[in-house]
Amino acid sequence: MKILDLYIIKKFLGTFFFVVLLLVSVVSVIDFTEKNDDFLEHQLSTLTILSYYVDFIPYVASLITPITVFIAVVFVTSKLAGNTEIIAILSSGVSFRRLLVPYMIGAMFIAGVSFFLNGWVIPNANKERIAFEIKYVKSPFYYDERNIHLKVAPDAYAYMESYNNNADVGYRFTLEKIRGNQMLEKLSARRIEWDSAVSKWKLKNWTLHTFDGMVESFDSGTEMDTTLNIHPKDFGSTYGLYETLTLTELDRHVAVLRERGANDIPLYQVEKYIRYMSPFTAVILTFIGVIMSARKSRGGSGFQIALGFSIAFLFIIFFIFARSIAEAGSLNPLFAVWLPNIIFSLVGLALYKFVPR
Repeated sequence: MKILDLYIIKKFLGTFFFVVLLLVSVVSVIDFTEKNDDFLEHQLSTLTILSYYVDFIPYVASLITPITVFIAVVFVTSKLAGNTEIIAILSSGVSFRRLLVPYMIGAMFIAGVSFFLNGWVIPNANKERIAFEIKYVKSPFYYDERNIHLKVAPDAYAYMESYNNNADVGYRFTLEKIRGNQMLEKLSARRIEWDSAVSKWKLKNWTLHTFDGMVESFDSGTEMDTTLNIHPKDFGSTYGLYETLTLTELDRHVAVLRERGANDIPLYQVEKYIRYMSPFTAVILTFIGVIMSARKSRGGSGFQIALGFSIAFLFIIFFIFARSIAEAGSLNPLFAVWLPNIIFSLVGLALYKFVPR
């Protein structure tokens, strides 16, 4: 690595971390202003609030990383161009392609660190952040779905007419064991209650029908303990749940949802694909940013910086639109998530070919 590479990488990374710090500070102040009434209402201590922002700041920094990379590249490169440093570098025999190398090294470093943090570190921090927001910021959650159907085993299906998540009680419960097109057992209960002391469900006023061919047997009782592949947390708030799962936990959660025939699988698939996509976004936007701002302008670097913000804003809009389509299931989640990267990669190649440098 040459002195020129170290010079550009140092400027690039230094500006990137400064922009991240600046934007995170602004966002944190705005967030504190919005939530201050909730903090006062619950009489939270300064230490409790600070511990929340210790988890909140990495989340925001990760969220804005691809865009801050782009802004940092545009700012650094336009400054180099404005000081005639780019012209001097190219005049010394360094090709524009070679000039891109230190930028790509810096972008890949940021992308690698971001992928590790987004995959495992930040989700664990989000567990605390989301729990704090549910407890102190969000309105109390009430599970209001009715006629709940769950697949709890390969051949077992549970049904509840309704569920009270405050008391952990389900009403008009049914558990059916079906093999092929034949019902083997049907267990019914007026109520099903969670016993936290033994981590089991209690069936109240239950009846059990067992079928052996054409022969049916019947049993009943007032109370019975049972173990089911469902838990009270399955009926809790899912606010921000996908943000609290590491990549490994996301895979396991999607597998469970598939077994149960849930309809919100795309939400978690999209989150997984985004974590793999974001590092490439940083590299692509770095490539575009260098091309857009490497040319010296008579009016200074203001125009390039403004143009950089415009492109970053356009990317955000496009990304939000693509994510919404993916979560709605209107388009294959993997393709929808990668669509912004594909389009902006083509834009970058077109700029590289046609934009004067």
